[in-house]
Amino acid sequence: MIERRCIGCWQVKNRDEMIKITVDNSDGSLKLNPDSLTFGRSAYLCYNKLCIEKAFKKNKIAKHLKTSVPNELKGQILNGLRNS
Repeated sequence: MIERRCIGCWQVKNRDEMIKITVDNSDGSLKLNPDSLTFGRSAYLCYNKLCIEKAFKKNKIAKHLKTSVPNELKGQILNGLRNS
């Protein structure tokens, strides 16, 4: 079991129970829950609306990934929560 820390609430959880956001090394784009062939800096969030809101409010995702994060990413993550 591989564990990661949520950047919203700082709880440690199983990696499979979290949203992974990765900056792709090949083109610099942001990817949500990429496959295992995507390499780059990653951040993890709980599947929890409060954690997602907190991470965007304090700009934690951009700081952790060391890149700019478009506002559309928040919408994509929240839509993913509603669809699951």
